[in-house]
Amino acid sequence: MPVVITALVFVGALCLLNLVLSVGIIKRLRDQAEILNRNGNSSRAATLGMNEEVGTFSVITEDGELVDHDSLYQGDTLVAFFSPTCGPCREKLPTFVDFAATFPGGRERVLATVVGDAADTTDMVERLRPVARVVREDSNEGAVSTAFALQGFPAILVVSPSNEHGRPIVTADNLDHELPVTAP
Repeated sequence: MPVVITALVFVGALCLLNLVLSVGIIKRLRDQAEILNRNGNSSRAATLGMNEEVGTFSVITEDGELVDHDSLYQGDTLVAFFSPTCGPCREKLPTFVDFAATFPGGRERVLATVVGDAADTTDMVERLRPVARVVREDSNEGAVSTAFALQGFPAILVVSPSNEHGRPIVTADNLDHELPVTAP
């Protein structure tokens, strides 16, 4: 009988230890989720998400070129949205320009949209022109911004024709989080 009591006490203590450790793990997971939310990784997407289809648009770039939805059918296209009033946009711009300069297909496969007043966007437009076809829009309700459901800046993604139906879809998003910030 004393062996049964000892075994019962041992199993009870083991169950209690398991419960305490489980509560600790759950608390730790909640803390980690809160940290991720604070860093913005779980917030609403800045543009269309993965595998979402791009809306139709037709605009003239700052260089007078026609860019439209049909131009996205040709292959991978790097698409970016910047605003001069956005601190992270100013920080990421030099790194994006370097990245865009090496993007396969060159300038023809890079589309950059700068959103803001004409006077405020001049510097960004000029810095992007050598590596991208640049569109300037007054607000995020412009044709390109609307086609990509723009909600925040900076937004950098890759669009490719879908293997399933051929229409352009987002194949890589959140690239703004992957580009390093340049040192001031």
